[in-house]
Amino acid sequence: MDVKVTASTRTIIEQELRRGTSKSRIANILEVDYAQGLDMIEKVKESIRPDIGDKITFTFRNSQMKGIITKLLSNSAVVDIYWEESDLLMKDICEDKTIVNFKDIKSFVNLPPQKEDEDLRFDE
Repeated sequence: MDVKVTASTRTIIEQELRRGTSKSRIANILEVDYAQGLDMIEKVKESIRPDIGDKITFTFRNSQMKGIITKLLSNSAVVDIYWEESDLLMKDICEDKTIVNFKDIKSFVNLPPQKEDEDLRFDE
């Protein structure tokens, strides 16, 4: 299905994705059915560029991971991993920071401040 996404709709979707709002809730906010909402969300996700300080979920070797973006590269980001929110089995093979391609970001999440945030430095 080819869906048109207006500038105002794109802004709403981006804002809600960054908040960690569920896809069904976004469709409800947009007042469209779930299937159409999913199409609109996917279209916006393809072009979304995360910001420094965004908290994200991503998959690494089929394990769910969470972290915060500390630096943006051209098509990827440096992410500090939140180990209390991630698969601890990965701690043996991952550093505390990793590179995540934008296309591998699964969602933006709202998390309370983490222990790892205390000494965090953001690179512009």
